[in-house]
Amino acid sequence: MRILITNDDGIQAEGLKYLVEWAKTLGEVWVFAPKVQQSAKSHSINIHSGYLLEKVDIFENVEAYSVDSTPADCVRVAILGMHKQFDLVVSGINNGPNLGGDVHYSGTVAACFEGALLGVRSLALSAAFNSFGNAVRNLPRAYAEIVKRRMFDFAEIINVNFPEAGNDICVTKMGPAIYSDSFDILPDGTVQPKLVCLYTGTRDLTLDTDAVMTGHISISPLRCDLTDTAAFESITRKIG
Repeated sequence: MRILITNDDGIQAEGLKYLVEWAKTLGEVWVFAPKVQQSAKSHSINIHSGYLLEKVDIFENVEAYSVDSTPADCVRVAILGMHKQFDLVVSGINNGPNLGGDVHYSGTVAACFEGALLGVRSLALSAAFNSFGNAVRNLPRAYAEIVKRRMFDFAEIINVNFPEAGNDICVTKMGPAIYSDSFDILPDGTVQPKLVCLYTGTRDLTLDTDAVMTGHISISPLRCDLTDTAAFESITRKIG
């Protein structure tokens, strides 16, 4: 299996090192990761200027490149620019969860959306803030569950989140956002966002938010098609 590894925390990120070592047990690995931190860049790409692609010697027996752009661009450069073919895109291990509505802002998950748009099944991996131990221990189990259930037969993208502690696996759907922002607008016009936690403490283990916040590993199938199918069918349904 040919595996493309990327992330949004940058080429030097701790979680990326753990991910590369695990991926090497599955097949041939290439790394295309952002030069600097790109968290919350979502699915943005650079179309107005050039950016640097630099080969780096960081990982043993792995061809790796630093890309001075976004996670989505890392995938685009690898597949469209370098014309490499992959069987799997894996993004992570992110330092912090990517759950519920917050997935829309995630550079980690956006790299997987880009992979799926380019025809490659994609896996996003995220861990509790500054706590990779549980993710590293349980990553083989989570991937084995994905393979056993043949999840990629049904979904383009799989989003996995590991809690700080807890081994039970839940197959989930997206819950509500667990973070938002308040804003301080300073006298000089500077807008300063401040993170606000929205989680209310419910225990619906069919939701990724509740599963992870209560110590469960969450595996969620995602898709690229944003069509509201029910609305489409209602709007186009013939009357009479």
